[in-house]
Amino acid sequence: MKLLRWTGLAAVLAGGAVLSLHAAGYDMSDVKDVITGPDVFTSYKGENPGTFRKITLADLPKPFATESAGNPPQNVPRPENMWPLAPPGFKVEQYVTEGLVQPREVRAAPNGDIFLADSEANKIIVFRGVTGDGHPQQTSIFADTGLHMPFGIAFYPLGNNPKWVYIGNTNSVVRFPYNSGDLKASAPAETVVEKLPAGGGHITRDLAFSPDGTKLFVAVGSASNIDNPDTHPAEFHRANILEFTPDGKFVKIYASGIRNPVGIAVNPITGQLWCSVNERDALGDNLVPDYITSVKEDGFYGWPFYYMGNHPDPRLNGAHPELADKTIVPDVMLQPHNASLEMMFYEGDQFPKQYKGDIFAAEHGSWNRATRTGYELIRVPLDNGKANGVYEEFLTGFVTPQGDAWGRPVGVAAAPDGSLLVSDDVGKTIWRVIYTGK
Repeated sequence: MKLLRWTGLAAVLAGGAVLSLHAAGYDMSDVKDVITGPDVFTSYKGENPGTFRKITLADLPKPFATESAGNPPQNVPRPENMWPLAPPGFKVEQYVTEGLVQPREVRAAPNGDIFLADSEANKIIVFRGVTGDGHPQQTSIFADTGLHMPFGIAFYPLGNNPKWVYIGNTNSVVRFPYNSGDLKASAPAETVVEKLPAGGGHITRDLAFSPDGTKLFVAVGSASNIDNPDTHPAEFHRANILEFTPDGKFVKIYASGIRNPVGIAVNPITGQLWCSVNERDALGDNLVPDYITSVKEDGFYGWPFYYMGNHPDPRLNGAHPELADKTIVPDVMLQPHNASLEMMFYEGDQFPKQYKGDIFAAEHGSWNRATRTGYELIRVPLDNGKANGVYEEFLTGFVTPQGDAWGRPVGVAAAPDGSLLVSDDVGKTIWRVIYTGK
């Protein structure tokens, strides 16, 4: 195992090499040790709050170095002696404890209300405030018609007074009239994008608007693991982030080759679009890493022909060699198969200052790995909007010692007080993470 030890302005690498953090521009004052090298891949048994990891291209094994594993967890009720684990100084509470069927994406409205997509129930639910014992002061069903496996939630126009709530159904985009503080939709859904590619795998459709309000981004995952779009029409306009006008006119494929960009978000400081991605399966335990990355306009991220730059998928028989050098290496590689879902940028003041501007992302957990991984919330430290490949295991403990899952994080958002809210579709709950001191 190689540890990058971050001390003061320098990271001293095993072997004597020194990387200047000052020169690199990274403020990672809370980072102690970063695990790299052969031990960078882990399982739920090795995931611990406050552990930092950095997966690099040099760590990637050859395809089929291990057999492909079918290893889904058994979902079980939370044992009485288990609770989510957070770094020292943080406390975890249950914000919502009942009434949820499949809590998925969670987003904060500009006024601080918390919107939740209960996908299987085909509902959008609103939570307001926090009681003294940590629960919502008010709960309301915002909408339960015009919805089909809703996931993405976005408010438009940007700013403190949006007029619409946009919802990403699995096969369309709809919007409801909205005035700040509305707990119920005042009118039926209006269809914005009448038809999105649907069917097959990957049903989530996340939404985000560009900072100038002219672009509606819609994330559409692939229908398959590695079907060649040249010969499989079902992959048309899939594994892409699509660009529309706010009124639903298709503009272009904004970025492509992204197998399943479940979560998308725009950095509020830099205006850069980012995404959280489920990469392909069946190449072995440690291929291919899921990832979180900034998204370049017109960029190509490899699927299905390449991964992590110019690494060809051997199952595509050398198709499209001209794309090898066009494939973009993502900013942050995560544990393979851990199912990275919703992401967000932390703008609150409740956490220590070094967390401001960083990414938090929900890792739903693996099925295609012999050693189960994920089932956690991670943090990606940023400096001036840029990542250096490091991520932190922030909220863990959702798997029993026997390997059963009693919780699987899906969505993450910041409450008005700066606490983090994390939806969990196995526990059918929303967790609340607060900072209580060192």
